[in-house]
Amino acid sequence: MPNTRTVDVHTHILEADTIRLLQAEVPKAGFKLSSFGGEVGMLEFGGRSVSGIPRGAWDVEARVRDMDATGIDMQILSICTFTSCYWLDSDLALAVAQIQNEQIAALVKRTPHRFVGLGTVPMQAPERAADELRRGMRTLGLRGIQIGSNVNGRNLDDPALEPIWETAAELGAFILVHPFNAAGVPGLDSYYLRNLIGNPLDTTIAAASLVFGGVLERHPSLTFCMVHGGGFAPYQVGRFFHGWQVRDEAKVNLKRPPRASFDRLYFDTVLHDPKPLGFLLDLVGSSRVLLGTDYPFDMGQYNLGLIDAVQLSEAEKNNVFHANALRLTGASA
Repeated sequence: MPNTRTVDVHTHILEADTIRLLQAEVPKAGFKLSSFGGEVGMLEFGGRSVSGIPRGAWDVEARVRDMDATGIDMQILSICTFTSCYWLDSDLALAVAQIQNEQIAALVKRTPHRFVGLGTVPMQAPERAADELRRGMRTLGLRGIQIGSNVNGRNLDDPALEPIWETAAELGAFILVHPFNAAGVPGLDSYYLRNLIGNPLDTTIAAASLVFGGVLERHPSLTFCMVHGGGFAPYQVGRFFHGWQVRDEAKVNLKRPPRASFDRLYFDTVLHDPKPLGFLLDLVGSSRVLLGTDYPFDMGQYNLGLIDAVQLSEAEKNNVFHANALRLTGASA
């Protein structure tokens, strides 16, 4: 267990009261969370269902108990990716986002010493998303947004998303990039590979799109944090750099070598083993790696001793455990 303050940048929340509000105010979205009385729930939405939603997602008291048990002092809250609603029309998606943003902001206001909030925006409607990002940060006190790694199959370098990036840069938003509808690669239907391989692959595609699409070159002040240790991107970054040198396709939207853009990305610690985490820290430095757990899901990393197992100085540990998160979100210790 660390002896320093701990701020968890990668957590998900879906309070029971939020679901009830969505049912009442946006019934066409079709949200329903069953098994409130048990330890695991099932979320239904728009004709789909996801089982295995842990109690900590909807029960704040259980969440705080878990935080105490695992040594987490503060969580940066994000929605569950299932409720991003990129598939809905923009009116419904905006309504769903606004309710969730207001609920997260209210929880943060009630418990500011334990929680910081990130919002969600309807990425399929970029102008409306930019407006909601501005409202979330300026009116509700949120610190940024969680976004999916793609928007209905469109990568994050899509030119239509520019209004969001411009607004995020203007506001100094922290942007957590999370896998969403993992890449449709054949062979992932067995062995939970859609998560084990599909999720980090989706994060890798998102990172590469931000780099090679020139998003970070055009907006150098943007702060993107790639979850799950950045997927495969850190391990393959040398291939990225080489490819830009030898292939014209890689230069279409990126005028300068990709290292400068890659060096602006941040990463969480959800790698489940100290050796790959140590590689990531050696590659990018402690100022670009942030403690994450993926709470409350079973694929989360809750053993903070994995970070302690990496040979870091006290200053480097402070960076990873809390200083980077507080600096990048502007939150108070």
